[in-house]
Parts: sequence; structure tokens; C-alpha cells
Amino acid sequence: MGFVSPFIRQVRTASGATAVQIAVKEGRRNKVVEHIGSAHTPGELAALVQVAQEKLHPGQLQLDLDLPSGSAGSRPGVHGDYQQTAIGAAHLVSHRSGLLWQVLCDAWQDLGFDQAVDDEAFKQIVLARLIEPTSKSAIAAMLTSLGLESFDSRTHFRALTRCVERDYRSALARAALEHCLACGDVSLVLYDVTTLYFEAEKEDALRKVGYSKERRVDPQILVGLLADRNGFPLEVSCWEGNKAETHTLIPTIEAFKQRAGAEHLVVVADAGMLSSANLQALDQAGYGFIVGARQTKAPLDLQAHFFWHGDCFTDGQTIDTITPRHGGKQERNQHLKDEPVWHPQTHPGSWRAIWVYSRKRAARDSKTLTLQENRARAIVAGEKAMRSARFVTTSSSGRGLDEKALARARRLEGLKGYVTNIPARTMSASEIVADYHNLWKVEQSFRMSKHDLRARPVFHHTRQAIEAHLTVVTAALAVARHLQAATGVSIKKIVQALRPVIDVTININGHELTATSQPQGQAANILASLTNKTGH
Repeated sequence: MGFVSPFIRQVRTASGATAVQIAVKEGRRNKVVEHIGSAHTPGELAALVQVAQEKLHPGQLQLDLDLPSGSAGSRPGVHGDYQQTAIGAAHLVSHRSGLLWQVLCDAWQDLGFDQAVDDEAFKQIVLARLIEPTSKSAIAAMLTSLGLESFDSRTHFRALTRCVERDYRSALARAALEHCLACGDVSLVLYDVTTLYFEAEKEDALRKVGYSKERRVDPQILVGLLADRNGFPLEVSCWEGNKAETHTLIPTIEAFKQRAGAEHLVVVADAGMLSSANLQALDQAGYGFIVGARQTKAPLDLQAHFFWHGDCFTDGQTIDTITPRHGGKQERNQHLKDEPVWHPQTHPGSWRAIWVYSRKRAARDSKTLTLQENRARAIVAGEKAMRSARFVTTSSSGRGLDEKALARARRLEGLKGYVTNIPARTMSASEIVADYHNLWKVEQSFRMSKHDLRARPVFHHTRQAIEAHLTVVTAALAVARHLQAATGVSIKKIVQALRPVIDVTININGHELTATSQPQGQAANILASLTNKTGH
């Protein structure tokens, strides 16, 4: 009989696992000469395939398993030898997602968190949340399932207590600040607020019913996040659920200023932070600010523009003008065609206002207004139930469509405004707009926290537990942001790519063989990026 080269065969089993076998071709059939093992994860499959490849390599079997000469290992290419030598099936002894854990630990170290907080149990809680955001009591089981050593649940809960008692949040914030200063600067920071609700029947001192963007009536807390221009978290604050968002900005900025020792700072926030008291306080404290303007301010700010140029705009057109600091007292002279150049000394009662027209935004605004108009008309006609709706007026004679308000709204389609106290000689209008648009990065950080890291503290009820939980989530967010900046890949995809790359120990005929699956595809690209960026 001629020589028949064996090959590696993968077969799906009834249990859903993938069996790895060494087989040969006999006629039209494949004959299994050796069963290597069964894999339940991509990492285990890669390791078993590697074991099979090593067994097919000349001399490898004899080296690893110390088999006698003349056995299957001496002539792996000969079908007869494989047929005559029965080698037992491989049994999986252990597997470990060591590469993923090492990448996360390296990122923790890169941020200086290992020096800021010397607490291995707390570190486990944070990094485990990046792998699988589960309850604190389930962390040990999750890490063990990955072949990683873990503290028990009691140790993890004691670490959370230490987190609050020893103020880990401040220590981590200092380390995060030092990291940002080493990589760039914090002259511009982004601020935003979100709410986290609780499925609780009663309120307490922290969890209060308040304004909810999700229109919930459950008790909630307010969370403020201060980030650098790339969305990297610098400061997190927790507030009562019924506190006004505008009242959270100044205390958070002051806490950061004290920690950073920053004198010149520009704060970027959305229109929700736009209160005259906030802007006045920021200006008096020496901060620069860039906030979104409410569209309802456009008619007053652009009154002179409409007078001289009408309501026709070109795509990308920018109007750099002024807006009243308080009420409707306008310092803009309508009889002058040119827009004034704002300066705090020449316009003490105004802020600088920038309005930009976008054709794409106009199309989106028009679509929204059409839907609102159709809804209003349906309510007026009695076709829909009366609810709070835009452009519907109610009087003694009944309901009607507010045609004037609708016309005003149509006139402002496509306009987006920005308010700042930074003079034009310091920052151009385009730079102001560009810096404001960085706010999507802090909004993305909130989305990462809420969804990827599951920030909502479902299992925490006391203020101490909630504060500790927010510290964990913020530290995890910092690690996630650091890795995303280094690789260009989200933390979710990093975990998905690296988790299957495992070290597997397999027992074959009483001999243990350890194999590491080689990173392929995106996993290899991630490691290459990290090596280039961090040197690890």
C-alpha cells in the first residue's frame, strides 16, 4: 500500500463542540486514526489544532511525549504506522485567557493606577467589568471560568468598602490627570450629565424622583462626567436625582481645578448647562466656556441679520455676533449692517454668539417640524388624543394650530448656535465650533458606561455602595478609553478578539502538553497596535 499523508479534520459533534482529529483518506472515505480532543471555544479549537499540527510535524511527537522510536511519532507521514499505533484521546486539563488579562493589566499600569491604588481585589473588580459586566458576587466565578485566579466574593466586597473609606476615586483621578498631562494637556475639558434610575418604590437622601430624559418616574441619581478633549474621564460626581443639571457644573469644575491646579481652563458643555448664573460664575472664576445655544435665542441674536439679509442662508454660513447675558436687552445696533466683534469691555452685557447654518441640519429639522405639524393638526382636528404637543394652542373657543410659532420655527431650520466668552482674536469661530463638537466623545463615554460597562447600579442601595460602584465604572471607562485610543478598536471588540486566545494544557497518554493559540486577524492587529503605542 502506498504512503497516504494524514491531515487534520474538524467535525461538529452532537453536543455542539468541535472535534479535532487526525485522519487519512481511504478511497472515498476519511478514516480517523487519532482523536485529539473536543473544543468548546474558538481558543480551545485553535489550541487543539496546534497540537494536531505539532503531532504531524516529523519528530515532534517523540520529543513532546517521549514515545519510543519506531512508534507513530517516528514516521508520521506513513499511514501504516498511524494505523498500528493507538494513541489515546487528549483531555483538556486547563485553559486560561492569559493574553486578555495581561493586556488589561498592562493598561492599568500604563495609566498609573497600580501606583495610585495598591489593592489587587479592587483591580480585579475593575478589569473584570471590562470583560463581562456582571454582579460583584459573580466576578469570582466569571474569572475562574476564564482560568484566571480570583479573590472570593467577600474579599471583593471588602475592597468596595475600602474604595470609599480610602477615597480611591481621588487617587485614581490624580493618576488619570497625570496621564493626560503626560500625553497632552487639559486646557479644554468636556462636561455632561446623565441619569441612572433605580427600580425602587421609595426615595431616600440620594435616590430622588426628578427630571428624566427617558421620561421615567423611578428614583434616580445624577452623574456628572468631566473628560478631556478625547473623552478620557477626569472627574466623576454623583448628585441627588432631583438636582438641577445646571447646579452640578460649577462644583465639578472647582473640584477639578483644585486637583489640577489649572488656571486657564476652557469648559465645553451642551445647552442644558446654559444658565446665566453658570456662565457668569465660570467667567468670574476666570474660565473660558463654550456651550450650546438654544435655538429660541436665534431670532433675537440674528435680528439685525434678518433685517439686512433676510432669512436665506448658504451651506456652512457662519454669523459671529453677540447675545444678551440676561433677558432680552440687546447691545447689537440693528442699524449697523456689520456684525459686532465681541469683547468683554466693549460689550459687558453680552456674550459672543456664533450661529452656523447647515443644509443637512435644515433637512433634518424640516422633517422633524413636518411630523410635529402633522401631529398638531391631527390633535386640532380631533383625530388624536390631546397631549402636550408643539404648535397646539388652547383657548376658550377650542384648540387651534399656532401658525406664527410654526413659521418662526421654519425660519430657523438648519441653524445651530454656540455661546462663548472667548474673544475672536483668541479662537476663531470655526475653532469654537470644532471644540464644541468634541462633546460627542463624552457622550460616547456615557454610552460606553451605560451599555458596555452597565453603569446602572442595580444591586446597590446605600450611598456608599453607589459611590463605590461609580468609582469602579469610571476606572473601567478610563482603561477602556486608553485601549481604544491605542488600538482604534472599542473595548467590546478588544475583549471579543482576545478572549479566545488562550493557553491550553492537554493530557495525552499521561503526558501534559501546553499550547498557546496564536493571535489571528483582529487579535493580531490589536497586539501590534499596543506594541507600537505602549511598547508592551
